[in-house]
Formats: sequence, C-alpha cells, structure tokens
Amino acid sequence: MMERRRMDAALLVVFLGHLATALEVPLDLPQPPTITNQSPRDYIIDPRENIIIHCEAKGNPHPSFSWTRNGTHFDIDEDSNVNMRPHSGTLVVDISREKAEHYEGLYQCTARNKHGTAVSNNIFVRQSRSPLWSKEKIKPIVVQEGVSLVLPCRPPVGLPPPIIFWMDNNFQRLPQSSRVSQSLNGDLYFSNVLREDSRNDYICYARFPHTQTIQQKQPITVKVINLDALNDTMAAFYNDTDLFSEDPLEERKPAFLIPSGPSSSKMVLRGQVLEMECIADGLPTPEISWTKVSRDFPAKRTSFLHYQKTLRIVNVSESDAGDYRCTARNRLGSVHHTIHVSVKAAPYWLSGPPRNLVLAPGENGVLTCRASGTPKPTITWAMNGIPIENSPKDLSRKVEDDTIIFTDVQTGSSAVYQCNVSNDYGYLLANAFVNVLSESPRVLTPANKVYQVVKNHQALMDCASFGSPMPRITWFKESRSSTLDGDPYILHDNGTLEIHVAQGRHSGKYTCVAQNFLGNYENHIYLEVKEPTRILKQPEYKVVQRGRSVVFECKVKHDPSLTPIMTWLKDDGELPDDERFIVDLDSLTITDVTENDVGVYTCIMNTTLDHDSASAELTVVEATPTPAVVYEKPDPPTDLELTDQKKRSVQLTWTPGDEHYSPIHKFLIQYEDSLHHRGHWHNLTEVPGTKTTAHLKLSPYVHYTFRVLAVNAVGFSHPSSSSRIYKTEPAAPDENPTGVKGFGTQHDNLVISWKPLSDLQSNGPGLHYRVMWRQQGVDSEWTTVTVANNSQFVVSGTPTFVPYEIKVQAVNDHGDGPEPAIAHGYSGEDLPLAAPRNVQAMVRNSTLAEVHWDPVLPKHTRGHLKGYKVYYRREYSIHKHNPHHVEEQILTFSGNHSHGMLPGLHPFSRYSFNVRAYNGKGEGPPSLTQHFETPEGVPGAPTSLIVTNPNLDSLTLEWSPPHDRNGHITGYTLKYQPVNNSNEVGPVEELALLANETSVTLFNLKYSTRYKFYLNAKTVRGAGPAISQEVVPIINEAVASRQVDIATQGWFIGLMCAIALLILILLIICFIQRNKGGKYPVKEKEDAHTDPEFQPMKEDDCTFGEYSDNEDHKPLKGSRTPSNGTVKRDDSDDSLVDYGEGGDGQFNEDGSFIGQYSGKTASRDTGEGHESSEAPSPINAMNSLNSFV
Repeated sequence: MMERRRMDAALLVVFLGHLATALEVPLDLPQPPTITNQSPRDYIIDPRENIIIHCEAKGNPHPSFSWTRNGTHFDIDEDSNVNMRPHSGTLVVDISREKAEHYEGLYQCTARNKHGTAVSNNIFVRQSRSPLWSKEKIKPIVVQEGVSLVLPCRPPVGLPPPIIFWMDNNFQRLPQSSRVSQSLNGDLYFSNVLREDSRNDYICYARFPHTQTIQQKQPITVKVINLDALNDTMAAFYNDTDLFSEDPLEERKPAFLIPSGPSSSKMVLRGQVLEMECIADGLPTPEISWTKVSRDFPAKRTSFLHYQKTLRIVNVSESDAGDYRCTARNRLGSVHHTIHVSVKAAPYWLSGPPRNLVLAPGENGVLTCRASGTPKPTITWAMNGIPIENSPKDLSRKVEDDTIIFTDVQTGSSAVYQCNVSNDYGYLLANAFVNVLSESPRVLTPANKVYQVVKNHQALMDCASFGSPMPRITWFKESRSSTLDGDPYILHDNGTLEIHVAQGRHSGKYTCVAQNFLGNYENHIYLEVKEPTRILKQPEYKVVQRGRSVVFECKVKHDPSLTPIMTWLKDDGELPDDERFIVDLDSLTITDVTENDVGVYTCIMNTTLDHDSASAELTVVEATPTPAVVYEKPDPPTDLELTDQKKRSVQLTWTPGDEHYSPIHKFLIQYEDSLHHRGHWHNLTEVPGTKTTAHLKLSPYVHYTFRVLAVNAVGFSHPSSSSRIYKTEPAAPDENPTGVKGFGTQHDNLVISWKPLSDLQSNGPGLHYRVMWRQQGVDSEWTTVTVANNSQFVVSGTPTFVPYEIKVQAVNDHGDGPEPAIAHGYSGEDLPLAAPRNVQAMVRNSTLAEVHWDPVLPKHTRGHLKGYKVYYRREYSIHKHNPHHVEEQILTFSGNHSHGMLPGLHPFSRYSFNVRAYNGKGEGPPSLTQHFETPEGVPGAPTSLIVTNPNLDSLTLEWSPPHDRNGHITGYTLKYQPVNNSNEVGPVEELALLANETSVTLFNLKYSTRYKFYLNAKTVRGAGPAISQEVVPIINEAVASRQVDIATQGWFIGLMCAIALLILILLIICFIQRNKGGKYPVKEKEDAHTDPEFQPMKEDDCTFGEYSDNEDHKPLKGSRTPSNGTVKRDDSDDSLVDYGEGGDGQFNEDGSFIGQYSGKTASRDTGEGHESSEAPSPINAMNSLNSFV
C-alpha cells in the first residue's frame, strides 16, 4: 500500500509538471484539431445582412468541418443559400432569397481529422427584432395636484431589449429629479405632481441598439388641477358655494410605489449587474437612502443612480448576497422595504480551462477541468465529441470526476477531450487534446536574435522550444565554462533567461540548448547593454523682451550606438509652424519673440530604447530703453528676531532680501526641534509677501529654531540663517490617545490598545499612560495601571466575553491630561458551550430539505454569534443501500437563524446531519445527529442505447439502466419514428417495456429507411430524460435488383393499366347512379353519423385525422408540423421551433428528446406562421453532452 502511494505521488508530480508547461505544437507536426475562432454563444444577427457563423480551427492534417442545427446534422450541400468558406468551417448564409428568421436556431461546429474531433460551443443564432408600437388611443390623464402618478411605457418586446427614455415633441429629454424619475422598466414615476407637470407631450421612446432604430409611443397628455382654482371657477355658477374643500394640499408620509409590501427578494448571477430600485410617493418629496444589513457596500463596485432611487452593484460576487434596506423619508415619517438578494453562479473556471497535453510514448499526464458554480455544477467528459462512457475503452486512461489521468500512453491514443460543466444557470465547454508524439527538440526563437536593453534595466532573453518528451533548457555564455543558473541569472520554466539589473559586463553571446533523450538543439542569442539617455544641461527659465531672441539649451548624453531624436514641445503640444523657431542639435532658438511665445518649452530626447525630458518657462516683457531685466529667485531674508515671548507663542520678525524684479508672493516659516528631531526642518506656517512679522503658536517642551524662505514667480530663495533657540516650558498633556479599543485574543483576557502621542504632543518629559477599565454593569470602581513606552495593555483572568468600559489618559511629569472619554469593548470569546436543540428536518421535495433548530441561548454563545453551520452527508442511496464515501458538506447560515434550506440533494437517498453554532472563536459542539430520506425523483437517462442485429425489416435495441435511478424503475418507454432524406419524420410508434427488460426486437420495419429511437426510464414520480439513437438498415443488393426488375417488367405494367381502367369504369358507374337518385342513403348516414375516428385535425386535442383511429397511431407531441410549414406562436412559447427544422418541441437544445413533456400542440394555425418567437431561456439544457453527437 505504501509503495502504491509513493507511486501515485510521483505520478502527481509528473502530472503537475506537464500541466504547468503545456506547449503549443508547431503546425508542421501531426496534431488533433483546435478551435481557434467561433461565434459567440448568443449570436444576434442583423436580418438585413448575410449571416456569417464563424468556426475556424487548426490541426495537422487540416481538419474538415461539419455542422449540426437544432441537434441534427445540417446538410449544407442541400441548401443553395448556405456556403462554407474554403479551408474553414465558417458558414455564410445568403438571405437575399430567404428570410433570416428561417435560419434561426442552435448551431454547433465540429472540426475533425484523423487524430481527433473538436467541437464548438452551442451557437444560438437569433435575428434582432425591433417591432412597432401597437396602435392605441391614450386618453388624457387629469390628476389632482400633489398626488402620485405613474405614466406607463410598456415598449414592444425586442431582441435585444430596447433602451427606454422619455422626451417631448422637440426631442428634448424630459427633466428628471428626486420627484420625477424613470424606473428600470421604463415607466415614469411622479412622487407628487405639480401644476408645471401639465403638458401634452409625454412621449416614451424605445431605441433598439442592434438595428439602431427608434420607436415612439403615442404622446400622453397630463393635466394637473388645483382644487382651489377649480373652486373659484365653480363658485360663479353656484352662488359662491364652495364645491371643494379650501384646505391646502394635505402632506403625507412616504409610501412605496415600487416595490410593494415590506419585503421582496431578488436573485442575481455572479459577475452580472445587480440593480434594485425603490420609488416612493409622499408630500414633501421623500428622500431615498440605502443600507445593507450587517455589512457594508462594496465601495468600488457600488453606485447610486436616479437620485438615490436605484442601487447598482457591478461584477456581483457571493459576498453581495444578503438583505438590503431602502428607506423613504420626509418630515412626516419614513417607510422601509427589505430586499433579500441571493447570488447564484453559472459555472466558472477556478484555474482556467483544461490545457492541451503533449506526451511522449510511455509518459504520464493529466487533464483537469476544475470549475465552480452555485448550485454546484456537474462535470461530464467526452472524447472526440462522444460521451466518454460510450468511447472505446483505454486502459491508460482513468476518469476521476473533474480529472482524467493518463499513464503510460502509447502512439495512436491522441484524441480531443471535451469537458462540459453545467448547472441550472449555464455551462462551460472546453476542448483539450492529448497529442502523443515522439519528437526531438527544436528551438522556436529565431536564431542569432539580438536583444538590446538599457543599463540598470531588466533583460529577458527567450528560448521558446518544443519537443516530446519536453526538452530541458540550459543556457551558456561565451566559452560555456558553466551553466547560467544563479545570481544574477534567473531561469524561468518556459526557458526564458532573466537578468534583473543588466550591466555592461552582461553583453555578449549566449547559447540556449534544448535537450531530450532524442537529441538536442542549440540557438545563439546576443545581448547588448546600452548606456542610458540623460539630459546633462537642462533648459532654464527665461525672461526676454518682445522682439529679442531667446535660446533654450538641452545638452544630452546617450549611447553612441543609438540614434537619438530631439523633439521640442510647447505647452505639451507641437511647436508652432513658424520659421522663427529654429531647432538645432542641442538647442531651440526663438527669434523676434512675441507675446504668443509665452509658455513652457520641453525638450525630449528619444532613442529606440529609452528617453529623457526637461522643461523651462518663457516669460515675455515689454521692450524698454533700459537694459533688459533679469528675473531671478529672491535673496534669503535676514536679521531674524524673536520678540513677545510667551509660554505658547512668540513673534518672529525678519528683513526681506532682494526681489530681483519679481515680487515676493509669500514667506515660508520652518522650524527645527533640536530636543526631539535635530537636523529635521518642518513647515510651520506661511504669511503673505507683504508682511515681515509672524505670530507663531508653539507647543510645550520643544527647543525651537526658526528660518524663513521667500517665494516669487521664479521660485524659492535659499533659507535664511537660523534664529536663536527658543525653548518652551514643559506642561501637562493637552490631549489623550485616540483609537482606544478593547478586544480579546484569548478567552480569558482583554487587550486594551490605543494610538500613542507623538513627541510634539507629549508636552513634557516622562510621558506615560494611565489605563483604566471596569466590567460594564458590574463594577463601580475602575481598575488602573500605568503603562509607559507601549501602546497596549493585556488584562488577564477576565470572564469570557463580557462588556468592559475603558479609558486611557496621557500623563507626564508635569501633570495629567484631560478627562478621557469612555470606550467600550469585550473580553475574549470562547467556543459556544451548547449545541442547537430540537433539530429536525422537513423534506420539501426530492432535492430540497428544510432544517429547523432552536437557537443557542446568548449565555451559551460566549461571543458574537456569527451564525449556524449545518453539516450533512449522503449516507447511501435507498435503491442500492451501499454506503457512499461522500465528503461531508457544510452549509453556513450567517446571523441568528433558526432554520435553513439544504438544496441540491440526491433523490431517494438517506442523509445524516447536525447543526452547530459558531462565533468569532469557532464552532460549538454538534447537535444530535438526525436523519432524513429524500423521496423518489425522476430517473436519469439510460446509460447506453445500442442497435444490434439490423436486418432488412427488423433490428434489436439493447440498453443499460440509468446510472442515476433516483428511485425504483417501474418501466421503460420506447418511441421510434422513420426519418426520410429531407429529415422529415413520420408517425411515432410507442412501446411500454417492463422494468427488468434490457433489450427488445422490432419487426416489420421499412428497409432502407432511417429510424430514430428514443428510450427513457420511469419511476413513480414520472419519466426521465430520453436517450436517442439513429440507424439506417443496409438494403440487400439482391432485393434492390429485384425492385428494379419488377418495375420494368411488361406484365407489371399491364397489371397497373388494368387496375387503372377498372377504377375509371367504377367511377363512371357511380357518377351515373348519383345523377339518377340524388343523395344515396349511405351518404346521408355518413353526414348524420360522422365517425369520430375520421375527423380532421382538431386544435384542442392536437391530433391529425388520418392518425387518430387508435392510440398507436397518434403522432408524438412535438412531431413535425403539417407540410404547409406554418406554426402558431403561443405567448409563452420559448422553444426553438421557430428557428429549427424539426418541428415544435421535438428536441431540446442539446439534442435530447423532450416532445412528450412539452405542452405544445402538434399543429397550429396558419395565420401566424411567420411571427417571431420569443427567445429561449439561456439557462436551458444547452449544457447537455448530447450536443457532442
């Protein structure tokens, strides 16, 4: 056993090595197909343009391509409108002769060569739709001032959905505010209406982004009436009698228009955008605010829109689940609404999709398909597009859930493996090939490649290689005295050699060697380390008279082997196109300067590897007869004096230095504390340039030295000479530490921490802290300790998790600080003492159970209650009674809950579970273990369905029971129907089979006819999904020749002529008898007693007349529609029938049979034959592995 474990560990190391270094196979070597480009899964097309469905793949030999449409083979050669691009799988559909909607449906591309088969995603092709608004007459809306109002938009359903906005007749957006806003569904809400809201052009517009069309709703007229005004008008007619109350508009507290009720729920998928809205009426207009219960909003992903009425969270994660509360408030009161948000997740990769494997004969490897989702997704594998359980057995391959392990692979076992990860909300499909090759090494990096880097920068030299087994890379420099592996060289797994800080000595010739047991390959690389580009003399600030010339110098040093390019900019833009600007090798000259030349000039020196830049400002002044003025920085102030000396202040005076023709803007005063921070100058204050004195506020116990700097337009002066030292007297602290906290690190301690005072805040020597605490509500006296040179104190021996009041006071040798504020904290937590009681489970259905418990009492929680955890495990399937070694699962319910749901259970299974409370310290003891059993569910599809012993008119079907029986199998249902060369299906035959049967022989079949078979299993809960199979019996050559012979025999032709003549004679006799006697009695009886078995098709029972005589001849629900091809669209119909060829409800998106469960009729009215259907849900069974076949 130990030997086996060591072997498995060694294999794992090899597997991980291959996984981490998966390589691209050069195209000149044999390799299975790889899909390189495909159309998106949800592909919305423009009905005005030709349809292009992309499918590109590479491989050697170059792959061939085929397509399925709605789960069946799509014969491109039989449709003259469809072409496949040469050397590609991309379909181009010409819609000039056929409407685009005819080609809507679910497509999948297959690329195959002799080494394997790769498949694309399911590509759901739908045409965009921008329907017109239905005609309607909208009556004017008359509303009393102050009440709330909702103007409905209700745009037509489009694909993709339209963007809604409200405008007036002049195409100006209607103003919105906290009182008037548009909801997420497009309706316009008024929290209360005002007189100015009266208008006759409230128009809702719908813009359909795909076709760039805009549809307009009929204008809505709103008239807001004021009861006082109406009262005055009516009084003239009724002897001044008021008909309406003269009371002013009544104010009212908020009430929500949407959503309704005190709470609601919302589900959102991980990675999507969560939008919640609350719109309230009220007078005055309510203000909306949002909070999240027991947690903060994710700051970087949260925004509030529409005047706080909409809360938007992007890129939703599982942590965003919880309760959100919106509050509407005005001065009369407030109202709350709680929205419970649950986050589900379509499958997503945890470490990326599985990667291609290149293995040498005899090597080991692993394919990993690691994904997650909510609910937990199922993972299925296929090989070359065929479910792996139906693929040829391979002893070198072992499938373990999300991993396929290959050991001792051999030549000829190359293949493409498909991993399908799916749950209720979507699916992931990935192709990864295993290519078994024996290939000597080759280096893919071009030979004699030259790398150039700047000194002191990083250098990376590539040595991309390929070989099977994977080659080992070794680097040498110049004489090959030793391998390059160690400081300063870093060898990466992909063969790249890194020098973190390149120096001149690293220049030279490098050799990389790729080697495996089949040979080796060398490649030479050259590294050149260049000197950096630096500006030695920067341009300087210039002040020049108008009409004069100015020169900016920019002297640069660069590597002589690099070609420099000097560029000058003015104000970060190009230089003016003016001959007055002369650019030389290292200078810029501007002649005849004007006021327009004022600005910042920048010189940039660029080489192919690096650059450097510097800037200077030009100021232009008026020309004067006096010599040109040179503006410079001011001289430093002098004669610093300290006067008016007090304990906490002093007055500083100084004499300004020469301004050099540029007025001083301000003075900066700095100080040095020679007692605490000698040699460090700190900014103290600034004063305007017109002042030469400053009243400085000081701190106690500081040895101050002051200096002053002057500032003008050119810059800062040099600092002045320092003043004499001024020492302030020590004093008691002016403040106490901040950030006082109390918490526990052990179950019997309390840690009191604070932010200590700085040296400047200490106000005197001997700074220490007086730490005080007492148990809240128990102790009346404070316990006090003194702490120095520390920022925390640990109180030991405390009771577990009790509240404390805490104070920390600063004290020095000259007194106490002010009375400190009281902070609150808790001593340390400990594990909960008690387990939840009265634990029980209520089974809701075959996959869901509800667990109830009594919460743990607070005194037993011994900490902040975080929630409860339910540990549950599937013990065994009731059908098999053999225990399942399934890892125990944990479901966490945050907060003080007393019940929770256990989803995703297996039907017909026995489960055990217990419940535990947990706090910040950990989990408490488990409750008593309880058990429950889930009822039976519908079974899975039969494991296999194969056809054996095909003859001219009979064959045998053999199958295996479902892997997931989910109950007692009560029987099987077999349905089959012929399919002609046009993919039209015939009547369906149905057989009920016993539960113990695993094969059946069918007789009296039509030879040379293709049949499709569907088989599903049943339990008491109903039928499960079906497995399908097709077969085409091979016609016997002798029979075929006899058919030809009979058709050309003279006696056969004569017989047919005699029968035709006899029928003609009978028709003539019937015609004569009818003319003699009128209606014959039989005809009257037929009219009076029409046989119900020969009634025409009825819409209410969905049957065809010619097949309604008995149950065996009823067509299968979901079989093809009548030959006229018309389909009536039901409002709730979201199947693929309007896009596909196979008839209403015949197959689901992954090709499995669903007709018997659909509620669709077999025939429909012809009146709506070309209406568009609604889009199927994106979370349907697109993830089924049947999509591979």
